[in-house]
Amino acid sequence: MSNDPCAICLGGMGARGGQAIFTAECSHTFHFHCISASVAHGHLVCPLCNAQWRELPFVRPAQPSPAPPTLPPPLLPIPLMEPMHHHVQPPPIRNRPMHGVQTPPQPEVFDDDEPVEPPAAHDSQRQAAAAAASGSGGTLLIVQTHTEYSAVALDSSRDNFAVLVHVKAPGISSGGEAAAAAGDAQRAPLDLVTVLDVSGSMSGEKLALLKQAMGFVIDNLGPHDRLSVVSFSSGALRVTRLLRMSESGKGLAMGAVESLVARGGTNIAEGLRTAAKVLDERRHRNAVSSVILLSDGQDNYTMARRAPGAAAPNYEALVPPSFMANGTRDWSAAIHTFGFGNDHDAAAMHVISETTGGTFSYIENEAVIQDAFAQCIGGLLTVVVQGLRVAITCGHSGVRIGSIESGRYESRVDDDGRSSSVAVGELYADEERRFLLFLTVPAAAATDGETETTLIKVCCSYRDAAGGAHVDVTAEDTVVARPEQVVEAAAERSVEVERERVRVEAAADIAAARAAAERGAHQEAVEILEHRQRAVAQSEAARGGDPTSLALGAELFEMRRRVSSRNSYERSGRAYMLSGISMHAQQRANTRQMSAFVSGPVASGGGFVLNAAGPEGVPSVAAAETSSFATPAMRAMLLRSRRAREASAEQQPPPPPKAGEALDPESVNQ
Repeated sequence: MSNDPCAICLGGMGARGGQAIFTAECSHTFHFHCISASVAHGHLVCPLCNAQWRELPFVRPAQPSPAPPTLPPPLLPIPLMEPMHHHVQPPPIRNRPMHGVQTPPQPEVFDDDEPVEPPAAHDSQRQAAAAAASGSGGTLLIVQTHTEYSAVALDSSRDNFAVLVHVKAPGISSGGEAAAAAGDAQRAPLDLVTVLDVSGSMSGEKLALLKQAMGFVIDNLGPHDRLSVVSFSSGALRVTRLLRMSESGKGLAMGAVESLVARGGTNIAEGLRTAAKVLDERRHRNAVSSVILLSDGQDNYTMARRAPGAAAPNYEALVPPSFMANGTRDWSAAIHTFGFGNDHDAAAMHVISETTGGTFSYIENEAVIQDAFAQCIGGLLTVVVQGLRVAITCGHSGVRIGSIESGRYESRVDDDGRSSSVAVGELYADEERRFLLFLTVPAAAATDGETETTLIKVCCSYRDAAGGAHVDVTAEDTVVARPEQVVEAAAERSVEVERERVRVEAAADIAAARAAAERGAHQEAVEILEHRQRAVAQSEAARGGDPTSLALGAELFEMRRRVSSRNSYERSGRAYMLSGISMHAQQRANTRQMSAFVSGPVASGGGFVLNAAGPEGVPSVAAAETSSFATPAMRAMLLRSRRAREASAEQQPPPPPKAGEALDPESVNQ
């Protein structure tokens, strides 16, 4: 008989005599009385692996054994799927104890959040400094432009002439690792809601790793930050209200996290509805708000099962309206999603993040979940710019804006082509965004005596996150020289523009390859990526040794391997490619892992190390960055997490020897 506990009541399978044991088709075992009350209306999914049970006789024990005194009566709502005879709505799931722990009743309104700290003297000083900086050249957003070529012949016109608009957020004055440290007075405080999957499939090591990762998050939040923990399985529970992360608040949060127990199904939508309720109904607000969602499974309550050949599910149904871009909150309440392991619904997690302005990370190696969380909060704890909008107007009467490559950021070009804008939103300290504009440049009359043409004027407006002051920054006019003759071979070409053009074209092909793989054309997907990889390798930036372009080639090689067959694509290719699409569309670091030719496990976003002899078509380098998107604070927090994990591993006793394995004499003597 299995020694594993029943996933519903958590009692031992042989602890109390005379109990009937049910072994499901998926080989998991349960007390018969625990499941019988939950299958009265039809089929049921396994609480551990979410497998659908086809045959399950209904037995009602005469006198079911009571649950252990510390546990509530087990209740599992019926997932939304095809019933045997008639449709049964799942019972209400709010205001009920969940996950096997005794909890107080959930309030009807989540307006019991702990008050934020009142503004200190340094806050008003910071607001004054930010206001002064907006007009006196202080620490501001940096705005630069780069033209594709430095000169265009006087009598020539150009279509699709590329100009790069490059913005970089100011850093945090304390710098280095201290910039990301908890309690740093120079940053905007954070309201964070973590939405954690505690379904049956999260039991064992997965839940232990999640608790360890949450411990790291709690340790690194400062006393001005607030945290609310929401857990979900068959239903959802607000485990803690929004608490300030003082020493007492951290203790309460850690106790709540340690109390989590894995059981039940996967109801992502209810978890997000609870998170929305926490943020929508709070009485107080910190300057920055965000949500972290982690799940290892697929929602089996809101998303009905698809019939073969049916249209793709509407994953936006999982997202509460208040998280939408056109909802009651702005992009500052983004949902950053983390797909845990190889069984999660990567498409759903990607849509949730994309719809709300967050990032999607793929945690293939479950041991590095803490690193993934660390990199994310390393950015969230350093938000310096909010509501950023880039406005572009044409300088010369004959110049027109044709299009903008802005990724997922909403952009607009006026009908006459004379002006355009990009809505960027938040930026972390030292974070950068690059947008390619394609212009029509007219010929200039020699009689005008023009020596240069003003192409565009760029102005950025935003709100200082820490102080709240409104800031405007105007870049120098973007001009191009107009000599009588230009020798194309001698014309100065911008490396910055070339690098971004290569990246944008690669991102488009990654999306095309993913679409091919989705319809089963795996060889076509490989060919698209292979062609783009060669183009990247032949680009002037890559030939010049640009590390970003070299790393892009390595990324394309890794994707080729993962889309080459249906099995590899279903196992990890879809999640890996969607994570890459998220990173490029956002120009923001997320977590993925190289595996084909990486020396050692690394959580990216982040860096990877290539072997001395790189794969065919990928230049060999000692080290490269998967992207230039990770900020110094994100890298510092990631390093802090790795050091913490290494220190924890050193303190763990060595694992017991396997059967037949000789003991190490030195370890026995220690």
